[in-house]
Order: sequence, then structure tokens, then C-alpha cells
Amino acid sequence: MNRRICYNRSVRWRSLHSWNVSPQEAQEIQRRLAAQVSRKNALPGEPRYVAGLDLSPEDRQGKVRGAVVVMQYPELLVVEVKWAELKSSFPYVPGLLAFREMPPLLAALEKLVLTPDLFLVDGQGIAHPRRFGIASHLGLLLDTPTIGCAKSILRGKHGPLPDPAGSWVPLLDGPEVVGAAVRTRQGVTPIYVSIGHKVDLAAAIAWATACCRGFRLPEPTRLAHQAAAGRLATQEPAAAR
Repeated sequence: MNRRICYNRSVRWRSLHSWNVSPQEAQEIQRRLAAQVSRKNALPGEPRYVAGLDLSPEDRQGKVRGAVVVMQYPELLVVEVKWAELKSSFPYVPGLLAFREMPPLLAALEKLVLTPDLFLVDGQGIAHPRRFGIASHLGLLLDTPTIGCAKSILRGKHGPLPDPAGSWVPLLDGPEVVGAAVRTRQGVTPIYVSIGHKVDLAAAIAWATACCRGFRLPEPTRLAHQAAAGRLATQEPAAAR
């Protein structure tokens, strides 16, 4: 197996497998790597930098834009924005989106100067048929705490959710708790938070809600969505200017 470590100026990631695989091979990779996901909280205290990641839809040339927005915590000030465009090489298959979306996200991460302590990903963590959504995949590649903050359910069901902001109920796949439906704003559809890697569910819920500022989505992923759509300009950290 290729275990090459790739470096940028600060972030490094492990190349744990090839991206040139079939959907069947991708499922096997997910099953194998899911066992390596840590569901324990590894954050010793408050993070200094929190990052959000998101992707644009595919354009007419088949390219997608992966974006990362780094914010200083707890102020949630934007301190760095990077993006990268790559042509999609993997088909759209629900449950296998990491194999389509991860290459442009990693290309964007390679451009960072700062090193985030925590990543919030617009997608699933372990709330996934094989317990290995894109947030878990990214966390394992980076060996860094990650949280899945999805806008819809891929796996699981939940009971009635109270209306006040900050309310949450477990997301259950059979008897297993795979995440939580979290009300981030009163009267607004919840988001679905799950463990990505190196966090427990309580920490994932706490950090996701702490990063909200009156919108449905946490600020890092909300702004990453804007950056992926070209509505947030590339930004260098002040120290690098």
C-alpha cells in the first residue's frame, strides 16, 4: 500500500490508497479504513484554528472547486481562504462521495499556510452505511480531529427535535447512535452532526454549535460553501503577507 506522506507548508496528509479505483474497490477501502477511525476526543482544549471545507457542483468542463476556509477561534474571524479546481474522475455514487470530492479538497489544503486544529466538513462522518463518510475519510488522511456537518441524512433516523436552538436528539441506525440531529437555529431544519475522526459525539455537537453565528450551518462550512462558489476571495494569513 502506498503510505507516502504529502507535505505543504504546514498541513500534511497520508496517501493511504489509490484514488483510481472502481466503486466496488472504493467500498472495500471504506470498510477497511472504518476500523481505524477514532471515536475518542483528542482535542486537549479549545482549537486555535477551525477550518471548513466544501465543494462546488461540477461545471460544464467537468471540473469541481474544492475550498477550505480557516477561522480563528473563538472569534471566528476568517484568516485564510484557499481553493483548487480539478476535473472529476470518479462517478457520482451516494456513499462514495469522498472518492469524487477528496482530490480537489486535498489540493486546496496543500495551499494552506496555517495548520487547522479542527475540520468541519459539509458531509457525513460515521453516519454512513459503512461508517466512513467524507469527514471520517479526511480525518484519517490528516490524522486530525474532524466533524461531519451534513445538511441531510444518509443513514439513520431520529425522533422529535425540540425547536430551541442548541437542541439535539440522537441519530440512530438500528440500535447504534451514529450522530445527532442538531437544531442550530430556532424554526430552521436541523443539521446532522457525526463523528469524523478523533472526536466523540458530545464534542462534535459542542464544537459544531459553538461555530454557529445565527445561520443554519456552522460558519466554517457556510463560508467554505461561498468560497467554493467563487463568492469568497482567496485570502492569505496576515503573517504571510
